[in-house]
Amino acid sequence: MTLSYAERRRQLYEPLREEEIFTWDFMHDEEYALASIHLVSAEFRREIAQATEQLGHIFAKTLPVLQQAEDRLLRELGIPDAALDAVRLAIGDDLPTVIGRFDFACTPAGLKMLEFNSDTPTGVVEAFHVNEFVCRMLQTGNPNAGHHLHIKDAFQQAKDRYQSLGYPTKSVFFSALDWHEEDAGTTRYLLAQSGLKGEFAPLSELRVYQDRLHVLREGEHMPVDLLYRLHALEKLAEEHDDDGYPTGAHVLDLIARRQLAVINPPAAFLAQTKALQALIWNLHETGQFFTPDEQEAIAAYMLPTYLENRFLGKKRYVSKPIFGREGGGVTLHQASGEAFERDRETQYWDQPMVYQQFVELEPIQVETLRGMFSGHLLWGSFWVGGRASAILARAGHRITGNLSYYLPVGLRD
Repeated sequence: MTLSYAERRRQLYEPLREEEIFTWDFMHDEEYALASIHLVSAEFRREIAQATEQLGHIFAKTLPVLQQAEDRLLRELGIPDAALDAVRLAIGDDLPTVIGRFDFACTPAGLKMLEFNSDTPTGVVEAFHVNEFVCRMLQTGNPNAGHHLHIKDAFQQAKDRYQSLGYPTKSVFFSALDWHEEDAGTTRYLLAQSGLKGEFAPLSELRVYQDRLHVLREGEHMPVDLLYRLHALEKLAEEHDDDGYPTGAHVLDLIARRQLAVINPPAAFLAQTKALQALIWNLHETGQFFTPDEQEAIAAYMLPTYLENRFLGKKRYVSKPIFGREGGGVTLHQASGEAFERDRETQYWDQPMVYQQFVELEPIQVETLRGMFSGHLLWGSFWVGGRASAILARAGHRITGNLSYYLPVGLRD
């Protein structure tokens, strides 16, 4: 007997909910995780890994150039004053982030990178854990097999780097918003996979006390040496205590003074800015800085991206806030400048914009609880500890927003 979509979905995700590792297959009362599987070839799997490796190297090579820029330029790129010193710190030029995710469109011209989520990427549990379970249940090869081990290697590498730089790393905490099911679940999963001896602490328990970061729990202040934070640094920079004290700025000052080690490192926040894509493309166009092989990779996998609009009157383009996430603040434009699709989130519109050549995401049809959905496919490829890792597929509209579907991926025979 052929199972209905709803029954197939129940059999896939009910066990994952019961083990309390992946509990957000529905988000905001809407279906998020699909019960279908998208098959890819081994050749595609190799290519997306190759693109990730090469782009990771290029971002790691370019980031120190931006870290040496004047404060004035960093402010123009959206870096808050409170974070200016922190983002200049690095735990190694080859490791600007511990766990990041490149987002790709699969186009007729090949894979094209849209952005680099280097600071606080999500989709981790889906790619590293859920995908393995779904592939096993559906008896399909998993393109992410064994990649959860990359997380342990990467976190241990980061801890070792901090120790070699003289940071204390004895007291370890992993922190996120405890009421946010996805963020808290992702953070707890990373703690379990990291191999580090630490505890989960809600962001609400973090306190600055005696010029150190502490976790305040049941009246006891517990010092924090190493903090994993699923919390964007631009949000941290704005945070104040109830009495108005700028706690976030103080935490960033502790980071800048090497009194607190953080994962992802603060340089990941600077790598997150889409202005870095514009810098890389500018260096590529002028033939500077990069080797011939690196130039070839940039031409193959990146899109023309600028801080000023060079597309108006010439070709379709996309405007994006420098630190926007989950499609927030993105607008798709005709060559005339007229918008033909716009994200409705309001929180990113006050940021500086970059302008990027428009490419159409791969069209896809998938079954959902509401019937067939015709949309577009966005690929995520994790870069963990300096190497290509698990991949992630999401099906949504032309602008892939926070409520786009998660689509498991399998290997075609």
